[in-house]
Amino acid sequence: PDTGNGEQLYECPMCSLTCTNIQILEEHVDLHLEEQSFSEGGNIRDLELAQRLQTEEDKWQRSEEEKQEREEFKKLQKQYGLDNSGGYKQQFLKNMEREVDRGRMQPFEYHKRKADMMECLAFGIDDGKTKTSGVIEALCKYYQNENKDVRHVWLSTGVDHFQSSLGDRGWGCGYRNFQMLLSSLLQNSLYNDCLRDTTLIPSIPKIQSMIEDAWREGFDPHGASHFNNRLHGSKAWIGACEIYSLLTNFRIKCQIIDFHKPTGPMGTHPRLFEWILRYYSTDNESGAKVVCTSKPPIYLQHQGHSRTVVGIEEKKNKSLCLLLFDPGCPSHEMQKLLKQNSDSTSLKLLRKFVGSLKEKQYQIVAVDGVLSLEEKAARCHASQVLMSEKIP
Repeated sequence: PDTGNGEQLYECPMCSLTCTNIQILEEHVDLHLEEQSFSEGGNIRDLELAQRLQTEEDKWQRSEEEKQEREEFKKLQKQYGLDNSGGYKQQFLKNMEREVDRGRMQPFEYHKRKADMMECLAFGIDDGKTKTSGVIEALCKYYQNENKDVRHVWLSTGVDHFQSSLGDRGWGCGYRNFQMLLSSLLQNSLYNDCLRDTTLIPSIPKIQSMIEDAWREGFDPHGASHFNNRLHGSKAWIGACEIYSLLTNFRIKCQIIDFHKPTGPMGTHPRLFEWILRYYSTDNESGAKVVCTSKPPIYLQHQGHSRTVVGIEEKKNKSLCLLLFDPGCPSHEMQKLLKQNSDSTSLKLLRKFVGSLKEKQYQIVAVDGVLSLEEKAARCHASQVLMSEKIP
């Protein structure tokens, strides 16, 4: 533009500044361009720095997550006995040494019990030191004389209670419940042929070897791989699938029933109680108050623990109550049930009402007869595909 007095003006295209000299304007515009170039370069450097910092942050985060996963995995391995820290024998000896150090066991007793344990392990039999026999018979007598609120009670055949010991405390409940179930089957002539090679209750290391035998026969390859095909010498927890494989390998007919979600209010499982009632009362629907059935006990599993169902009460108000043997219950407490003057307070050890069992999921293993060799082979094949029937 012109100033009006013949003087030429030059306008900056970037900030609208006007100059009378073209050279001054060019220098001014160059400054604009340098400033812009510097600013853009700074932005690029800032972006690169931010990206590098984010990459380092992501890398650190992944490293921390992987470290935490490894620690959690180690905890799980230790919790479930898969950390190669030794098995029954090592734990038994370590706990006895601790008892000696604390003055609760004399050295001569330590050496005697160690020798006894080594002999039992060599023969593969349980030492019987945590066993309580005769409780079912005592319960039968108790209920005959109990006239308060029990309308009917169904009891399984005779079952020995086995408490967890110094060698398996904290992880051996599955094995102890198998011993309880086996103690009942050994008293039933129907299973004589299946159990002709197992006339005495096996030790926990022997049971571990027996489960490994079932895996070698082809039972539950998925479960076997979970344990790397090895239980013996470990403190590995076992559950319903291992009990199923073990029994079926003996040609003992059984089934797993999966109660995979609560079926009652407040997280309860009334359908579990109803199923167990049908199990015991079918073919035993006499009018008698106390029914001593020919049914074996039931293996009951939930996350972190298992117990043995030895009977069920039906109250006068129609409510149901399970009778459970728990491996965590001390033998001296179980022996109180054998006394003739035993009262209902002693039964608190065994009784579980619907409101008492509120885990998310339960599984049971129920025995119901003998398999032919062909049926055993078919079940072995089926176990490779599906291990449980689900109750909706």
